[in-house]
Amino acid sequence: MRCETYPLHTLGEYRYVVILSMYRGRLLLSRHRERATWETQGGHIEVGETPLAAARRELFEESGAVKYRLDPVFDYRAGSPGAWGNGVVFLAEIEALGPLPESEIKETALFERLPQALTYPDITPPLLQKAAALWPQAQYEAFL
Repeated sequence: MRCETYPLHTLGEYRYVVILSMYRGRLLLSRHRERATWETQGGHIEVGETPLAAARRELFEESGAVKYRLDPVFDYRAGSPGAWGNGVVFLAEIEALGPLPESEIKETALFERLPQALTYPDITPPLLQKAAALWPQAQYEAFL
């Protein structure tokens, strides 16, 4: 699988959102109930939903975030030739977490470095690298 990044609003026909979430200076990742691996918050954009609305919904469902700043930062596409999916990457600076809502997510955890057990090892590191290049003040390079 490949992952490519593009300037914001380049791709269109978006199917996914990914949220790179910071909480108390660390990366907040989620673990799905059926997996032993960690992932960023995000998922499919529902019919009639904007990428921003999808990012807000996914961030709450997968982290319990109740107070945050959420900004679209760049586009990405992931997949293989003939099977690409376009998406938008968002940066979330979370100020407050509430209880994790009932969903497919079992737990969240804070990380100072990306764990080896990633659900999407071909996608998450390149997205964090792009974020580090665009926002060095957020210190994303420290997570890689």
